[in-house]
Amino acid sequence: MNASFRSILHPTDFSDLSGAAFAHALRIALAARCKLRLLHIAEHNAEASAFPNVQRLLVQWGLSEEGDPPSAVSTRLGLDVDNISLEGKNPAQGIVGFLSEHTSDLVVIATHGRDGIDHWLEGSVSEAVFRGAAIPTLFMTHGARGFVSQVSGDIRLKRVLVPVDFAPAPGPAIEAVRRFARLMTGGDVIMHLVHVGNTAPPVPASSSNAAGPPSVMLRSGDVVKSIVDAAIEYDVDFIGMPTAGHQGVLDALRGSTTERVIRHAPCPVLAVPAA
Repeated sequence: MNASFRSILHPTDFSDLSGAAFAHALRIALAARCKLRLLHIAEHNAEASAFPNVQRLLVQWGLSEEGDPPSAVSTRLGLDVDNISLEGKNPAQGIVGFLSEHTSDLVVIATHGRDGIDHWLEGSVSEAVFRGAAIPTLFMTHGARGFVSQVSGDIRLKRVLVPVDFAPAPGPAIEAVRRFARLMTGGDVIMHLVHVGNTAPPVPASSSNAAGPPSVMLRSGDVVKSIVDAAIEYDVDFIGMPTAGHQGVLDALRGSTTERVIRHAPCPVLAVPAA
């Protein structure tokens, strides 16, 4: 994952949960100075006024003034926002179809736990497109604590948990998570590596925390519970989950460890395709 994003996609259903995901998508787009596409798919096209009010939130965050035109925001903040409304009965199919025609470097999406994930991934929605389009995806789950304040826009990002295994190799995902954290904070964060099993996979020296050589915590028992428990224990601000590189992120999530972690995580989950 290249943290120099050019385009971020945020699918929205205008719910409160989508509002939390929108705040994260906007803050990431501001950090990357890139295009942000807000996509709504429903049986009837949405009015422009229904979309999240970017200008209002930028003013609230102290980053813009009332009445600033979009051109001024674009010049000063490097941010371009597109509101896109498409007709369709199946949001997941609409998202997949949109991504097949418009390149995105990151998807930021809200989920409602089990029901939400099942809804987005039902049927063969992801199989046709995402198998050949591995896109990093930040999942905001209902009840999880985010790392961007909707009120102030402040970023709380100090600790990250990265579950590692022998396949996919952990190095690329660790570095991708590190680059993302640097983009958001301007520096390194504390990274906790965890493996559920008896023997830790090898981690490249370049993937270590700046303070010393790489260290992988070993846990035993149920994989998902162990990962979620570690996230709670270390009070991490997001979980970086490596996913199989030959599959797209959403395709790889079907019935996977990543999907089950997303359902129960106390914080956002960044699914990172292997290189």
